[in-house]
Amino acid sequence: MLWYGVRTIVESSEPGTYEERITIWLADSFEHAIEQAEEDAIEYTEAVGGGYVGMAQAYLIGDGAPGNGDEVFSLMRDSDLPPQEYVTRFFDTGDERQGGAP
Repeated sequence: MLWYGVRTIVESSEPGTYEERITIWLADSFEHAIEQAEEDAIEYTEAVGGGYVGMAQAYLIGDGAPGNGDEVFSLMRDSDLPPQEYVTRFFDTGDERQGGAP
């Protein structure tokens, strides 16, 4: 059994709002990790409203228990955009909800 980080995308009960979740799973394969994460995404959306959009990406963490600072997910993307434009296009569009609870 190995640890995997899995990113799933869910649609919020609030129209037009999506949530990216990264969860970690002890599994015997990428497929098993994704299966567990998808089941969790469905349960999560049933509890909070919305729905699972059917998108999951897995990352192999390894065989040791995850610890402080361990990478639990990574995705590489090729782009011709310069760094700041890349960040703005994919991660900081101005529509994100960021910050802690009040």
